[in-house]
Amino acid sequence: MIRIENLKKQFGEKTAVDIERFDVKNGEMLGLVGNNGAGKTTLFRLILDLLKADDGLVAMKSEQGEIFPAESEEWKDFTGAYIDEAFLIDFLTPEEYFQFIGKANNMTQEAVDERLAVFATLMQGEILGQKKLIRDLSAGNKQKVGIIAALLAKPQLVILDEPFNFLDPSAQIILKRLVTDYHRQTGATILISSHNLQHTIDISTRIALMENGHIVKDLPNENGSAEKELEEYFSVET
Repeated sequence: MIRIENLKKQFGEKTAVDIERFDVKNGEMLGLVGNNGAGKTTLFRLILDLLKADDGLVAMKSEQGEIFPAESEEWKDFTGAYIDEAFLIDFLTPEEYFQFIGKANNMTQEAVDERLAVFATLMQGEILGQKKLIRDLSAGNKQKVGIIAALLAKPQLVILDEPFNFLDPSAQIILKRLVTDYHRQTGATILISSHNLQHTIDISTRIALMENGHIVKDLPNENGSAEKELEEYFSVET
């Protein structure tokens, strides 16, 4: 689904991303973990063509063949993503924003409403019908709006950066179930970064560990098999 070769990005003296070769297979649920500054968000931004790479390439495979996000926008037809609040149109209400996302994906209002019903538990009665602009929502509810918008049109590639941030424990558990169900039902390729190791282990079929811009470990995670190695890596002796 995604092919990365010799991908490099620097900010001044700091190397944010330096990946010689990395592939994400079709249908994988990839968890991306690492400490602050490891390069996770930068990598996602490079994949989504939100940053220009200093060198190397990102390619996506589709039914039409291989697509390069830096050269073509065809990848947007099958990709849903949420990185941060900048993805939102915060002067709209959630209803208006979802309607906008739906129209951009050629969805009828009926289809949008049917999809929103799937996320009712996650919204917890705090998103729709509140007569609030997105900018006036809490950080957690903004996060929910972004995640729902990313999944609204049932994309085959989903990228979520720290989706558990700002969510209360109940919403985190609901989101884990929603993402797992979405993956099982659609067969989509899903990339999620998170500082929460346990959530990542619970939902991922494979886990990549980043450090100083490099992918230093690439671990299969069948039945949580990566847990011990990750805990050992991140453990701090006192």
